[in-house]
Amino acid sequence: MTDQRSTPVASPSSSQQFTAFNPYQPAPNEPYMSPAQLAHFRKILEDWRDELMTEVERTVQNMQVENVNYSDPNDRASLETDMGLELRARDRERKLIRKINQALARIDAGEYGYCESCGVEIGLRRLEARPTATLCIDCKTLEEKREKQMAQD
Repeated sequence: MTDQRSTPVASPSSSQQFTAFNPYQPAPNEPYMSPAQLAHFRKILEDWRDELMTEVERTVQNMQVENVNYSDPNDRASLETDMGLELRARDRERKLIRKINQALARIDAGEYGYCESCGVEIGLRRLEARPTATLCIDCKTLEEKREKQMAQD
């Protein structure tokens, strides 16, 4: 089976997206979630996780280096604000790393790529857009409508 790829696609931000990758081009009559497709998504997820872990390590190093006691209250407040923003970003990334690990576990269990609600195929393009997706677009839309209704009540 040949692995046909097109040009790389870039990503906006490591906390929301992942590194550039070549969109998967399935061979004619290739079954959904074939070993080649699973390897493609495993690589995307592992590379994304590695990027996020690098950011976490960078933040820890920066916080250790920037552990300075400024005498000026404005400088101190500015540093504390920056650190607070950085910590919130890292917390979001920590949660994302957990979702990535769960997606990798679904690959190992043979459950990746199928909606956890209705069992239909999530789809290659949706998974490339959001590799941690657990719901097909229809179930996700219904979930969002329910959440919106709950928020309005």
